[in-house]
Amino acid sequence: MKTLSSLLVYSLGTTAFLAFLVLTSYTDPKDQPEAAPQAPRLEHVQQVQMPKIPDSLSFAGEAVPIQDMDMRERFDREQLSICFRHSATIHSMKLANRYFPMMEEVLKKNGVPEDFKYLAVTESNLLNATSPAGAKGIWQFMPATARMYGLEVSKEVDERLNFYLVTEAACKLLKRLKNKFGSWTLAAAAYNCGEGRVQQRQRAQGGTAYYELELPAETMRYLPRIFATKCILSNPESYGFFYEQDDLYPAFPDYRLVTVNGPTNWASFCKEQGVSYRTLKLHNPWILSSKLTNAKRKSYTVRLPKE
Repeated sequence: MKTLSSLLVYSLGTTAFLAFLVLTSYTDPKDQPEAAPQAPRLEHVQQVQMPKIPDSLSFAGEAVPIQDMDMRERFDREQLSICFRHSATIHSMKLANRYFPMMEEVLKKNGVPEDFKYLAVTESNLLNATSPAGAKGIWQFMPATARMYGLEVSKEVDERLNFYLVTEAACKLLKRLKNKFGSWTLAAAAYNCGEGRVQQRQRAQGGTAYYELELPAETMRYLPRIFATKCILSNPESYGFFYEQDDLYPAFPDYRLVTVNGPTNWASFCKEQGVSYRTLKLHNPWILSSKLTNAKRKSYTVRLPKE
């Protein structure tokens, strides 16, 4: 009887304890914090639209056989590369607003098609760059070529960095190559790999036009890259590049021209002209040293902002 009473007491105690646990653990749903909304599942990681290949294309007034499978795929490769290399392409667009008007003026004056401004973009992205081989400037002249066209390359002066002089020299070179090979397309190819190499490939392969020749790998990409650069920079919105005019780099200011024809200390020159040394270098990157020995008394034209 005592054992039965103990079991009854034990059962009642356990039941009461479990009821207590249930009651104390109960929470009104209204008091529950709202669950954080789940982010919607993305259908795509990213959306990339392939640029279309144009139905027709020309360079310097010469038709490009864009429907030819080989040319079409080579062009497509360069178009993709430029289109999706956003930072460099946008930077070229910004610089083009500054340099293209000046470049177009010099090209027109010399009878060189305007499309050759895109060759300059392909060469240097419109920067005074230096190649591993030693080519320098917007038009990427080698020292020997620069001297051949009357440009000075020394420790104190490098006129490959003088935009006006080197653009004039590039026009002379391109016109000579056009007269030699008979087409602007081959002139551009020879500009890249050298006229001797183009001649050698023509003799060995029996072809005359650029599109008939197997040239060095860099030159095989060079012309399609110029064509693609023309397409993208002349119609950026079609390739997804949108900008306001004030996003672009402005033209250089109006200049006053100062002639220097003797030995010069450029720091003293700047004080006399009321400009900073940085301003002098910014507008005359061809000045390499802080001094100009100028033993031959050559005349140099220095460009300084009017204001």
